Amino acid sequence: MATFSKYLTAKNSSIAGGILLALYLLKRRRRTGHRDGKGGSGVVLNAEKDGRKDRAAVDKVFFSRIFEILRILVPQLICKETGYLILIAAMLVTRTYCDVWMIQNGTMIESAIIGRSTKDFKAFLFSFVKVMPLIALVNNFLKLGLYELKLRFRERLTKNLYDQYLQGFTYYKMGNLDNRIANADQLLTQDVEKFCNSVVDLYSNLSKPLLDIVLYIFKLTSAIGAQGPAVMMTYLIVSGLFLTRLRRPIGRMTVTEQRYEGEYRFVNSRLITNSEEIAFYNGNLREKQTIYSTFKKLVDHLHHFIFFRCSMGFVDSMIAKYVATVVGYLVVSRPFLTPSHPRHLHSTHSELLEDYYQSGRMLLRLSQALGRIVLAGREMTRLSGFTSRITELMKVLKELNAGKYERTMVSQQEKESDSSAEKLVLVPGSGHIINKDHLIKFDHAPLATPNGDVLIRDLTFEVRSGTNVLVCGPNGCGKSSLFRVLGELWPLFGGRLTKPERGKLFYVPQRPYMTLGSLRDQVIYPDTHEDQQQKGISDHILKEYLDNVQLGHILDREGSWDSVQDWMDVLSGGEKQRMAMARLFYHKPQFAILDECTSAVSVDVEDFIYSHCRTVGITLFTVSHRKSLWKHHEYYLHMDGRGNYEFKPISEETVEFGS
Repeated sequence: MATFSKYLTAKNSSIAGGILLALYLLKRRRRTGHRDGKGGSGVVLNAEKDGRKDRAAVDKVFFSRIFEILRILVPQLICKETGYLILIAAMLVTRTYCDVWMIQNGTMIESAIIGRSTKDFKAFLFSFVKVMPLIALVNNFLKLGLYELKLRFRERLTKNLYDQYLQGFTYYKMGNLDNRIANADQLLTQDVEKFCNSVVDLYSNLSKPLLDIVLYIFKLTSAIGAQGPAVMMTYLIVSGLFLTRLRRPIGRMTVTEQRYEGEYRFVNSRLITNSEEIAFYNGNLREKQTIYSTFKKLVDHLHHFIFFRCSMGFVDSMIAKYVATVVGYLVVSRPFLTPSHPRHLHSTHSELLEDYYQSGRMLLRLSQALGRIVLAGREMTRLSGFTSRITELMKVLKELNAGKYERTMVSQQEKESDSSAEKLVLVPGSGHIINKDHLIKFDHAPLATPNGDVLIRDLTFEVRSGTNVLVCGPNGCGKSSLFRVLGELWPLFGGRLTKPERGKLFYVPQRPYMTLGSLRDQVIYPDTHEDQQQKGISDHILKEYLDNVQLGHILDREGSWDSVQDWMDVLSGGEKQRMAMARLFYHKPQFAILDECTSAVSVDVEDFIYSHCRTVGITLFTVSHRKSLWKHHEYYLHMDGRGNYEFKPISEETVEFGS
């Protein structure tokens, strides 16, 4: 070992490290060039998109992404997050100095024991006892800082994402218009938490070893010279680059794991949401097959991931721990095993022993710190996976809020059976929307789905306040599509649409939504109690709305407007429809869209609802198959499902159809 150690000079180590680094970079460049020249010029759009989404590696793209997110997590220089970052850094520095003091004090205790000095032993042992509370306090302050920083990062990022997700109809567009993000709930909850935990852990796991390295290099340079730390740093650079290259698949595997976790969570939530329908069909075995199939994909991927991490763990342990320890022994042994070394020409046995204990332990700590930095690359690679998913979510949210969405469009050529037909080019958002009170007017606007299905090529009609319209036609003809365009849920593909602002147009579906909250919240949704008070509407007026739809007994039964129940289960189908009509009376919009919303209501209650809407000035668009409703409307809009429509007044000669 002495023969080998004499060649471990700073010059030789630097030359060897430079050669290895050059060979690694050359090999990487050749592989990159080979990969870039491998494919042809034809690119499949979906494959390119998937590859871009799954890209997750520790490279300049990763660092640009992480800095973009960090601007959200730490919005300004002076904030609580900065305070906790400083607290963690201070505690890490303090703990590093505590570690150095523990090494020196422990060496002195062992020297006193070996030298049989009771006085020195008691003195150094008493010093250790005095410092113990301080060391324990430092460790717990460090934990406090880490836990608080994780929570505050999660709070910042979650609120930022939800501000964008719940802006306008973005939450609807992400699931219905855009197909880039699947299972947004998985991203907004679990992925955000894992990302924040990973960022803080990486900050801690990198800061402490870096501080250790700086301090121990300074101490060791003065003790055994600069050659030892130089060898260790060269080893750190070479092994870090090598392991980073090997760990690149971890980022992609992390992205895939979270996607499979989201799919597995989604099929379970579907089972809960649709449990009644599944039970009527006796579909438990089929649903079990679906869940098992989705779960198997996740398990198979996790098996592969575990095997890969186990293999990488073996390589990490060998390179970052054991080989680093061997290098440390080679470095620390050189001053002791070289007889002509000037440091110990005149040292006694006890001085050699004390110097070896102190410098050896410092070098051991240095090698451990280097090993932790090398292993931190594994955490960084996994973090790149979470960063890729969070960045993709942020990008999609930003584009959706700007009115841009991406969706696989069906080719128009495949749908045109008549070769002489004029091709209709669909450009989402190319239509012009004009906000004007008391008027709804479609002016040469095509009615099309976001997927590119043209329902009506040229839709033109005008409705003014006070003119109720009955919308009818077979299933799939475009009735609901018309209302989605009116509500600005779907884009306008051309023409002009004149309509009131969003808040002056109200939609009542066949299965009304009951929110979480009190009985009052069901009537005034989406307003809050404060909004109700600002509008000057008292609880007595709310009671009149319930009486108008024959739901006054619910308030009598519950005893208070503040009663909280699971209203989706407490109310029957007819009661929920009538509650939605009471909600309509509360908001008093200019126009209301009633989509089969009185199908579970008796005819006499239905007649009163329509009469009351006319009395308070609410103009109605009604989708219904009941003949009894024709008398409450002045016009009808009939769609035949083949691209044709007619908008005509209802007269005595009009043939009423329905049941």
